[in-house]
Amino acid sequence: MRAGFKTQCIPDYRLLTEEQIKEIHQATLTLLEKTGVKVLNQEALQLLENAGCKLVSKDIVRIPAGLVEESIQRAPAHVTVYNRDGEPAMELGGSNVYFGMGTDLLNTWDLKTGEIRPSCLQDVVDSAIVGDYCHEIDFIASNAFPLDVPGNLAFIIEFRALMENSPKPIYFTSAGLEDLGVILDMASNVVGGKDRLREKPFIIHYAEPISPLVHSSGAVDKLFMCADNGIPLNYSPALLSGGSGPVTLAGAIVVANAEALSGLVIQQLRVKGAPAITGFSATPMDMRVGTTVYGSPDERLTHSACCDLYHYYGLPVWGEAGCSDAATLDEQAAMESMAAIMMATLDGCNLVHDVGYLGQGLVGSVASLVMCSEIISYVRRIQRGFDISRERIGLDVIHEMGPGGNFLAHEQTLKYCREEHWTPRFVNRQSPETWKKNNGKRYGEVVVEKALAILANHQPDRLSHESIQRLDAIIEKAADGLAGKHLSV
Repeated sequence: MRAGFKTQCIPDYRLLTEEQIKEIHQATLTLLEKTGVKVLNQEALQLLENAGCKLVSKDIVRIPAGLVEESIQRAPAHVTVYNRDGEPAMELGGSNVYFGMGTDLLNTWDLKTGEIRPSCLQDVVDSAIVGDYCHEIDFIASNAFPLDVPGNLAFIIEFRALMENSPKPIYFTSAGLEDLGVILDMASNVVGGKDRLREKPFIIHYAEPISPLVHSSGAVDKLFMCADNGIPLNYSPALLSGGSGPVTLAGAIVVANAEALSGLVIQQLRVKGAPAITGFSATPMDMRVGTTVYGSPDERLTHSACCDLYHYYGLPVWGEAGCSDAATLDEQAAMESMAAIMMATLDGCNLVHDVGYLGQGLVGSVASLVMCSEIISYVRRIQRGFDISRERIGLDVIHEMGPGGNFLAHEQTLKYCREEHWTPRFVNRQSPETWKKNNGKRYGEVVVEKALAILANHQPDRLSHESIQRLDAIIEKAADGLAGKHLSV
């Protein structure tokens, strides 16, 4: 084969041309310079004003294009996230793709009854255990919001449950500085101190601006705390196209991008080089019923555009996939989850969260998480492509077997069958007759049974008894300090 010839055939997809990316980027810069953003945090306003931004009212600031470009250059092109044991787990950046769960759903699809019910702490624990078991789930999150614990401690207690039940990286939220500070203390305690956590962070915090074009004081406070402590921050807008943003996809993309980049400016002014995983969601609103639409093709297009933009910027990019508008684990859930996971993978989206969501992002399901883990495995096989080297083409083997030959017993088949052919865990490949004899279970029934088996049998690498005691002491102290306060989603 000729020199430089690439034998690996890998699927490649990009939505926007470079000229289209530049058009959207320029529109974003113009929006930030002429319209500006509302910043409801005095410290952030002062930082922006000192950096040359123009304050046009008490809280609306216009950001010059040069400062935006400078901030993009300041932010790191790659962010390494570790596991609880200090081992590298995710290299966020480039075209690397990692999948994980979302946070804080008030409702859970019950594994045993198939009914939707209020979430509880056990759902957080179950999500951590199932997420720990599933090889394709790269990071964990609460999935559920524990409505059965004191409101002032909910985010703290769910974070403890995640740390206790899996060493995988944790994606988490908080209500404000009070509980965020406690969570950082807990994470530091487990890994051996704040310096160690800064050096090898195993947590990613999620916070967001308010669409359209508003940075709340509380969100910026959390941004500052993460920047000061070297904690990777996912500060990304969740714009609703046709509601809190333009109904046109192009307009929604520009507004959401302006929100994300202005947040990046604030973060980088606070601490140059602070680790950021950015991007945006521009989810459409169904105009007939007023709901957020997670499973639509329109959203996949805006996510593809987002990934193209942030690959152009050279920044780690966030997104969502494996989530469905279906209110139960059915064919719609499978269809929408598959399409989203496939697109996110081809997009090269670095940090993909919300895997396993149902009901427009309102319902959590560990059975859906198990289903999506197999979908991810399927899609990653497509992503890997195949090799067309001379050895893999194997003309000598084909010649040896000749017309009418049987390749089943050839050593080439034994050597490559597991690598070349994807093997499912739950998908049915039995003949109809055999499937019927084996009780004829639907795919949804199979993944529910698997989820129940994981919860019954899987033993994750849990925290030591001593670590748990130290965490309980931190929580007990926090409970005294947060007495009387209600911190909610």
